[in-house]
Amino acid sequence: MFQKTRQRLALYYIIVTAVLLIIFAVGIYGYVYKTLIDRIDDTLKHVVEIVEPSLVIDEVSLAQGKYKLNVNASFRQHPNTTNEVEDDHIDLEWFSPNGELLWQTLEQPLPIPLSFHSGGKTTRISSDYLLRQITKRIEIGRYVLGYLRVSHPLFDVIKPIRQLITDLSIGIIVLIASVGSIGWFLSGIAIAPVKESYQSLKQFTADASHELRNPIATIQTNVQTLLSYPEINLEAQKKQLEIIERLTQRLGNLVNDLLFLTRSDSGIIAPAFQAIPLDSLLLEVVEEQKIVAQKRLINLQLEIIDCSFLINDQEDQNEESIYSIKGDWGQLSRLFTNLISNALIHSIDTLENDKKYYIKVILEIIKKNNKIYCQVQVKDNGKGIPKEFIPHLFDRFYRGDCARSYQGNLPNASTGLGLAIALAIVENHQGSIKVKSSQNQGSNFIVNLPKV
Repeated sequence: MFQKTRQRLALYYIIVTAVLLIIFAVGIYGYVYKTLIDRIDDTLKHVVEIVEPSLVIDEVSLAQGKYKLNVNASFRQHPNTTNEVEDDHIDLEWFSPNGELLWQTLEQPLPIPLSFHSGGKTTRISSDYLLRQITKRIEIGRYVLGYLRVSHPLFDVIKPIRQLITDLSIGIIVLIASVGSIGWFLSGIAIAPVKESYQSLKQFTADASHELRNPIATIQTNVQTLLSYPEINLEAQKKQLEIIERLTQRLGNLVNDLLFLTRSDSGIIAPAFQAIPLDSLLLEVVEEQKIVAQKRLINLQLEIIDCSFLINDQEDQNEESIYSIKGDWGQLSRLFTNLISNALIHSIDTLENDKKYYIKVILEIIKKNNKIYCQVQVKDNGKGIPKEFIPHLFDRFYRGDCARSYQGNLPNASTGLGLAIALAIVENHQGSIKVKSSQNQGSNFIVNLPKV
């Protein structure tokens, strides 16, 4: 599929380039041809301007037309002009008022009827012989003396024009071939992110289907059991209904997470930004998660570092607004809830009786690139994250070696979307998030959010 798309893109590059090159070549050809023809026309007009004043006109009887051109006197007495004309490959012809050829510089008369055209006209004598001609009507008052036709062969134009056509054709072919190669290369670059997005979407769909299939299958099994054996005792029915309730809650959470990510990707979510005291928000989130942490014998604590000295130069700052940022309370609460829950979830299978586990949430103000940020660290001393897993932590449905496993004892069991949601929220707030971790030494998620 992508190979055909790449071929079509390359073909479109070639077609568009070929059309533009042909238009350009036609324009160049037309400009050069017109320039050469205009130069010949100027030469012919100059010859007419030279010859016309040298014409000798005799007065004759009214019956003969009153005026008559003396052909012999007009053309024979100016040999220099005639030689000059001949040297420039220009031929002269004189016609009577009736169109009869009376005098010419040609060896043989041209097989061309007389036609009046003072602006220049191209006439074909044979397949390879063209003439450019100007015909000037000579008159005195209302008496027409005759017609002067000046001709110039176009072999001086045809030869360079043919050479130009050849050069343009070769140039177009070479350029089209080059554009074809470049187009194939560029189409590969252009389609790479599309291919990557398609693969990500394909993987995302497969992962979502997998996440949905197991809970749905379990719910279906429990419902069928209840329907097939209505006589089972109430205690067994209650347990099965509790399982169904937990699974439907998990499905609801998964659907909500998917909906949030989809809306975030499409820009539908418009965060309600306002000034938020980040210390108060973190205190609330930590208090909510302490119950879960205590059940797992994990010490969850919030540490706020006094960094007021960094902002003493700002007169509008006060004790209550030191840790204020501009953001959405709901999204930021979800961000830090996900990070703390992630630390709790992935410390379950590492608990040891002889080790005291903790999760520290540290809030401080830092200065980076002349900008002030509120930095929040969620640090634990659990098993840590393998180095090869770290680049994929914020991918959707990624859970490393814990993938496809659920921690059913926790209300916020992992679905592999928590960190992806965290990344989306941080990006919505123009912040950054990174992780530092070493195996058996714990992990540290660092969030930087710009201050107000």
